[in-house]
Amino acid sequence: MKIAVTAKGGSLSAQTDERFGRCKYFVIVDSDTMGFTIIENPSFGAASGAGPAAAREISKHSVEVLLTGNVGVNAQQALDAVGVKVVTGIGGLTVKEAVENYLKQQ
Repeated sequence: MKIAVTAKGGSLSAQTDERFGRCKYFVIVDSDTMGFTIIENPSFGAASGAGPAAAREISKHSVEVLLTGNVGVNAQQALDAVGVKVVTGIGGLTVKEAVENYLKQQ
């Protein structure tokens, strides 16, 4: 399964970012192999519409689950429309810790 995590840096050891639409990076982790891809968020500096644009970006990568701190209403609707499960409330963790915690709960 592909899991996208909002992050402040481009690695598994990076701190998670509690913002979805304006996070700096998405770290997309394959839960079977723990291999990952780094996507720089093109909406990082957007004045408006960052959440839906970020949702479109991660949907291009066949993401099934998003781990983040918070998602706005418009972004949530966009993520629902493309079938991405949203898990909020992450914070104070590394990307790897967030993924491992999520997988333990499944």
